[in-house]
Amino acid sequence: MDVFMEAFEIIRATMHEFSGVADEQVRIYISLAEPMISERKFGRLYPQALAYLAAHQMKAGGLGQSAVGGISLGDMSGYSAISISEGDTSVSFASSQKAGSSISSAEDYSTTSYGKQFQQLQNRCIVPIVAAGVPYGI
Repeated sequence: MDVFMEAFEIIRATMHEFSGVADEQVRIYISLAEPMISERKFGRLYPQALAYLAAHQMKAGGLGQSAVGGISLGDMSGYSAISISEGDTSVSFASSQKAGSSISSAEDYSTTSYGKQFQQLQNRCIVPIVAAGVPYGI
């Protein structure tokens, strides 16, 4: 089985909030994520990393079903639960991002649960080279 199909099957089997997203659109996001990461560096975890990165990009693109209060589970990682309404019960979400701050690509991964999972795999598989105390080549 090829890596592309493995990533597609991971998304379909485990990321149910994207069940309403057309197969072709999921494949497009996988294709967009594919050149962004190295199969050699992720090794046997590459299909999983590819699935997480594609799911992060889909979530950042506004795709996925809503869970509670119009916010999907993939959205909740950048928020702190303060209240959601269900009957007489209310819980809201406040962004943990500082207003007016710029987002680097590393911080961008922290905005979805899929991005965080991708980052965990990246940290496990890719050890940066440190030259003169400065990380190089991630």
